[in-house]
Amino acid sequence: MQRILLKDIEKNVEAIEELFEDCYDIIVRRLEVGDVYRVKMAVIYIDGLVDKDHISEYTIGALLAEEEAKSFSLKGFKTKLIDVIYKEILYSSELKEENHMEKIIDTILSGDTVLLIDGMEKAIIIGSKGWATRGISEPQTETVVRGPREGFSEGLKTNTTLIRRRIKDTNLKITVKQVGRRSKTNVAIMYMDDIVDKGILQEVNERIRAIDIDSIQDSSMLENLIEDNYLSAFPQIENTERPDSVAAALCEGRIAIVVDNSPFVLIVPATIGTLFQSSEDYYNRWTESQILRSLRLVAFFLCVLSPALYISIISYHPGILPTKLTYYLAASRINVPFPAVIETFLMEITIELIRESGTRISGPIGTTIGIVGGLIIGQAAVEAGIVSSILIIIVAVTTISSFAIPSYEFASGLRVWRFLLIIFAAVLGLYGVMLGLIVLITHLIKLNSFGIPFTSPYSGLGISKGELKDTLFKSPIQYLEERPTFTKPRNKVRMRRNWKDERD
Repeated sequence: MQRILLKDIEKNVEAIEELFEDCYDIIVRRLEVGDVYRVKMAVIYIDGLVDKDHISEYTIGALLAEEEAKSFSLKGFKTKLIDVIYKEILYSSELKEENHMEKIIDTILSGDTVLLIDGMEKAIIIGSKGWATRGISEPQTETVVRGPREGFSEGLKTNTTLIRRRIKDTNLKITVKQVGRRSKTNVAIMYMDDIVDKGILQEVNERIRAIDIDSIQDSSMLENLIEDNYLSAFPQIENTERPDSVAAALCEGRIAIVVDNSPFVLIVPATIGTLFQSSEDYYNRWTESQILRSLRLVAFFLCVLSPALYISIISYHPGILPTKLTYYLAASRINVPFPAVIETFLMEITIELIRESGTRISGPIGTTIGIVGGLIIGQAAVEAGIVSSILIIIVAVTTISSFAIPSYEFASGLRVWRFLLIIFAAVLGLYGVMLGLIVLITHLIKLNSFGIPFTSPYSGLGISKGELKDTLFKSPIQYLEERPTFTKPRNKVRMRRNWKDERD
């Protein structure tokens, strides 16, 4: 491929057309500009990626305007043509010069317009991106009763702007890298320069720089490539659709990774504490938020342990139950032909199938599938004697508990471990459940997120009085004076109270 531009415009155009051979959407508009001194030019762009009105009015229209053409003709003999066009003719707010063919091709593919001028070894790059995008709408995966309704879209600039609107500080830095040999996806790294730990920031940059792949189509692909342990069922990187959540994370000293073409922004480092938090915790009264966090902790144990405890008690340890309850369980299972573990697996797999089908079919039909699956299939299974009625309740409570956890990826990891604990319980009863919990806790303790223990602040870095105020507990906002310590912030104070509570 031709490395730099030549003075002959025809050779430059031929080189570009050869690279874009069989690409029907490439547009090459040839012009001759000037009143007396006629100069050949070419405007090159990709149809569908540019704003055509912008090109017609501020590029081609400006070059062909009669008064501008006369002025151009007169000045063209004394001043470099490219300087006249760059400084006096073109009206676009984004202009730059470039002579490397590879960079020119990249700008065309990114939605900008290239202006080639005969006799000039440089091209003018005109900012003209204007492809169709989805508008800003309410997040679909993180709805709140009270709080902002804006959600990220697929546009990189739109997403960074939504964050910039919330943090009007020059310390908010945005660096952009390209990832993917073919897709050349723009990835923006956002951080607060006076708060972020430089070691974590360097680690993020190095991991992204080390990626060598054809294309990145979504932030989830980047997440899998840079996380510490890709074999784990648990996410070590948080993702969100909410700009307010990202802004709050940046002010804690964390780093946001915005990937072009994805409405989900990644936040690092992530811990169990951050995955259990919801943005609504900070918009509701602190007493309500404290109750909700306690419920999430209960939901965590119900999601993981309910089916395993049912199997272990029914199969190995019925004596630990009250006598009347034992009689009821025995009566409900008298017509069930399967062991408890088979019975549980059948219902859990059925629930997963219902969940998956409801996810794939959106809208009212998906809701209908959930209702039909939950009511009709469950009732029919009990009447047919395939499963016991108590198991229907346990599976329903387990499923509801998984939806109470704010992070969908973390809840999905718990679903995987729920099946593992079922196997442990089927083999060893309550001893198997305890052994499975030990393995689960050990796995969580061993996980890291960019050098930060995943179970922070409960392990690794230790726990402080200030950390307790916003982990399992939710103190009033007046008492959240310091940033979380697990991010190693260089500026630890985020609020100074101008009043003194008598109880302090």
